[in-house]
Amino acid sequence: MNASATDNARQPSIPYTTEITSQRAELSEIDQSIRSASLFFTVSAVIWLLLGTVFALIAAIKMHNPEFLAGFEAATFGRVRSAHLNAVALGWSNNVIYGLCLWIMARLCRSPIRHGGLLIIAGVFWNLGVSLGIFGILRGDLTSVEWLEVPVYATPLLAISYILIGVWGIIAFRFRRGDHVYVSQWYFLAGLFWFPWIYVVAVLMILWAPAQGVVQSVVNWWFGHNALGLWYTPMALGAAYYLIPKVLGRPIYSYYLSVLGFWSLALFYNWAGIHHIIGGPVPVWLVSAGIVASVMMVVPVVVVGINHHLSIVGLHKEGWRSPTIRFVVFGAINYTLVSLIGSAMSLRDVNLITHFTHFTVGHAHHGVYAFFTMIMFGGIYYMMPRMLHREWPSAKLIQIHFWASGIGILIMVIALQVGGWYQGLAMNNAEIPFLEIVQNTLPWLKARSVSGVLITIGHFAFAINFFWMLFAAGAVRAKSGPTLLVSTSGKEAAG
Repeated sequence: MNASATDNARQPSIPYTTEITSQRAELSEIDQSIRSASLFFTVSAVIWLLLGTVFALIAAIKMHNPEFLAGFEAATFGRVRSAHLNAVALGWSNNVIYGLCLWIMARLCRSPIRHGGLLIIAGVFWNLGVSLGIFGILRGDLTSVEWLEVPVYATPLLAISYILIGVWGIIAFRFRRGDHVYVSQWYFLAGLFWFPWIYVVAVLMILWAPAQGVVQSVVNWWFGHNALGLWYTPMALGAAYYLIPKVLGRPIYSYYLSVLGFWSLALFYNWAGIHHIIGGPVPVWLVSAGIVASVMMVVPVVVVGINHHLSIVGLHKEGWRSPTIRFVVFGAINYTLVSLIGSAMSLRDVNLITHFTHFTVGHAHHGVYAFFTMIMFGGIYYMMPRMLHREWPSAKLIQIHFWASGIGILIMVIALQVGGWYQGLAMNNAEIPFLEIVQNTLPWLKARSVSGVLITIGHFAFAINFFWMLFAAGAVRAKSGPTLLVSTSGKEAAG
């Protein structure tokens, strides 16, 4: 059986009715209206993913072997690590959000998109800005601010492109059909509002018109933490809330749990990043508020975990046969794990050990990759057959992608967090020389490089499958023109 056909195979065949035929035609028209923009963003995302993976592997090796590529100034650890971070955060993550989540938004709005050219223009500006930023980082123009290393001269391009994308999102929602607003739309619309807010404020207060004193460090962690919690997290959760019911053919378990999960995320996460500066020269009340908010994040995490699990319960075997559900469930499980670990890290006694160690680095990879990126992979496996009207060419490459990426990120997280914990304990022992602590972390850092090799294999397997499918679809379209993908599922056809 073809790779993506398993998403449809377990659902009962439904005789085509006038209503289903109408729904299928409606979805086909919507997909056609956003196809060019969505494919542009998704192709850009995959290219940035590969570049970011190469940068990541170089940075990982240099952590335990500084002589690696020592003759190239652009390949120094500081530059290549920042290039990796921004290629993944701005290149891969934002492009895949624009490609996948806006496609889902268009489908949920049930109306062909207007002003699709606006998205293409925004995409060109965005990728020009990211390219200029990465080039600036590699030539040494990077800032000293984590998550905002892109040189100041590249930020206006990013800001302009995002304004265009945000405007498009408002237009699409404004002209939707029907009054009902789906759970996924809550998260997408909130993310489209939150991201420009936190990005513009951070760039303004740190780079364009710098605030004085420790305010910069507060804004830095407020932005860095909220980039994950108020941008990547709502987009990934919105995608999961769409994909799980669509593939399994059953509604989400509880609408009311969805409401509770959304509003508690909106209420608590905005404060949570401040716990990263425990012990810094900032007001105690501010740090305490960050700790309380971080602990209260248990509420939305547990609520979302329950909702996702009970939506899948009883269909685990069927779900495992679906490439989409396999990746989405992996990401959803790790959302629960990384969030609970994050709440624990905010406690002062735990933070005393994990702060300034590889534990924090492992925690960041846990959230951005094991949670967000894996759900985005699942979304791409669902979206592409419907956009290109053909199945994935190779089920074997999908398996390689899943197992290499899944095992790779788990090895990385375990190595960095276990090694980081021991590192923190040793750093709090004044009798242990610092050089000895550094030497003791080397085995864990080598394990990280091994995990990087596995993840690289997974990414290239994914990219080969992706471009194979893309070029094959282009060749067929050039010969015979577009065709309509016939699904065996009336439920999926219904949007």
